[in-house]
Amino acid sequence: MSGHSKWSTIKRKKGAADAKRGQIFTRLIKEITVAAREGGGDPDMNPRLRTAVDNAKAQNMPSDNIDKAIKRGTGELEGVSYVRVTYEGYGPGGVALFIECLTDKENRTVAVIRHLLTKHGGNLGKDGSVAWMFDPKGQILIDASRHDPESVMLAAIDAGAEDVIEEEGFVRVMTPFTAFQAVQDALRAAGIEPEEAELAMIPRTSVSVEGSTAERVLKLVEALEDEDDVQKVAANFDIDEKILAAVG
Repeated sequence: MSGHSKWSTIKRKKGAADAKRGQIFTRLIKEITVAAREGGGDPDMNPRLRTAVDNAKAQNMPSDNIDKAIKRGTGELEGVSYVRVTYEGYGPGGVALFIECLTDKENRTVAVIRHLLTKHGGNLGKDGSVAWMFDPKGQILIDASRHDPESVMLAAIDAGAEDVIEEEGFVRVMTPFTAFQAVQDALRAAGIEPEEAELAMIPRTSVSVEGSTAERVLKLVEALEDEDDVQKVAANFDIDEKILAAVG
């Protein structure tokens, strides 16, 4: 289990997501727009769009905002054209980073990513330099105070989930890439509503980081995630539990 996955869960526990709701809305709108452009505007026929819309609803985004984002993606409304780009690099302690972005200006985004990596003791790598260290998986986060973890596990495993993990007041369901939608459907059929669902890059192995190196890695990941163009950051670190407790 990667430290970054734990960190994502802890941020939700701390309420950091609520503090940055405007930023979350911006990212979700971008994802909805691009998903609609790439796969059509019908969520029932476009799994990526369906997931983005479900995540937006879970964040209480107004339906009008969702509809407009879909229409911008399908060309029914004018709007900024975003493209998906990914960057690979290293952070302190040799931690591998896979950074997914949606941007309207690639030159600006790569310059920002390079600057942040350098500032925090990392460096930008070439395409393919770290991607092989990660596998695409489905990741579904469920509030354990609202849904019984055992019920979550039974519904998820029966639908093809790989693992169900309890941590920090949440239940995290991991799925193969191909079973992501089926597991979500099975959970909802059982009356279990996810807090968030995403297709994520999950590390095959992790690097252990401690002390000041762990703090620097966390600061780098947070700085990257604070950038508007950045959608997701995957990192292959296991973090010192004392540091993790301090930030939690």
